[in-house]
Amino acid sequence: MSAAAAGVEARLPIRSDLDLVRVRQHVRQASAALGFGLVDQTKLVTAASELARNTLVYGGGGEVEATRVGDGRREGLRLTFSDRGPGIPDLERALSDGYTSGDGLGLGLGGARRLVHEFAIDSTPGVGTTVTVTSWTARTPRPREGC
Repeated sequence: MSAAAAGVEARLPIRSDLDLVRVRQHVRQASAALGFGLVDQTKLVTAASELARNTLVYGGGGEVEATRVGDGRREGLRLTFSDRGPGIPDLERALSDGYTSGDGLGLGLGGARRLVHEFAIDSTPGVGTTVTVTSWTARTPRPREGC
């Protein structure tokens, strides 16, 4: 692991608008340290911003845990957002296109899901919600034959 990648892992509170900014900054820096391209960094930061905002607004606050992951071929960043809020009574509806319960970025959970490689959600009404997303760095392109 490079020295830059060492600062990837963190547990950050989500309790205020300032925390939302800190989450976005950390995800941008962590994804850059892991070698994500600019487009992939932007996708992950956008998903993280939406999920952090949902954690604050709908979950009453919580935290995000950022973890460096690898599968032997590539590195990635896993983000786990958790709250102890009211939960989501109808996950299928909340994940559907066009669903909104407020005035957020307009992406919603479904939009965040499309911006990452892996997406999992666990929500129990009255207990809280945990959303885990993972994005992977692009695979190294194969060299062209004859070059």
